[in-house]
Amino acid sequence: MKPAAFDYIRIDSSDEIAALLDQYGSDGRILAGGQSLMAMLNIRLAQPKVLLDISRCKDLDYARITDGHLCVGAAATQASVEWRPSLATELPLLHQVFPWISHFQVRNRGTVCGSVAHADPSAELPLCLVALQGSVVLRSARGRRVLAADQFFRGMLSTAVEPGEFVEEVRFPLHKAGQRHAFREVSMRHGDFALVALAATITDGALELTAGGVADRPRRVRWEKLAASELDDALNDFSWSLEAESDTHASASYRRHLVRSIGRQLLTETAP
Repeated sequence: MKPAAFDYIRIDSSDEIAALLDQYGSDGRILAGGQSLMAMLNIRLAQPKVLLDISRCKDLDYARITDGHLCVGAAATQASVEWRPSLATELPLLHQVFPWISHFQVRNRGTVCGSVAHADPSAELPLCLVALQGSVVLRSARGRRVLAADQFFRGMLSTAVEPGEFVEEVRFPLHKAGQRHAFREVSMRHGDFALVALAATITDGALELTAGGVADRPRRVRWEKLAASELDDALNDFSWSLEAESDTHASASYRRHLVRSIGRQLLTETAP
């Protein structure tokens, strides 16, 4: 199947994006890496009247440290962040996660902001943003607004982006002394969508676990004080709270089992 007809505009600046989205509204779609959008166009799940190609916007092609965050612009590829020499010390969790994201050919084209904007509940970057309690900068002709990751994701392929807005930047809080992270996912094959992905964080004596691929968006839970004898019950409660559903890839009970078993492994690994 081929896409429905559309107009194409190559954009050179973020100001131009905001102006054109204000003009076209919901009829315009942002094209950055295109790794998700092109598939949706081909099956006509998306039928925009105009594609706004931002891949050559130099003012959005950056990954830089600002105010204690790694800030990634909308045109920055996943590979450009993955291969930062300092990423392992800046964001250990993100450093662990990148090799699990699809394949290197996809990461060479796909963008960090594009994955976040697509909001696939099985995708690793949205999970990381929630696990690290990052934020998303939304830009429009009216100005900018910043949303916490928990507020940005609304459901499967659903976000708080309003007509005329686009994801200009995502912000990952930098690693803090004393934090420990671990990540693991289960998929049919390496590079496939995750059946279950889990990120664990221990900080200030608290345990945090974020799950992807189970609910309609990444979900994070925090336990301030949790004795070892209480861990299994806490993980079981969390697995049921995700309201897993069965599909052609895995049953709901199997997904709950993975949350419990892998969650225990990760939290044990990250314990001081």
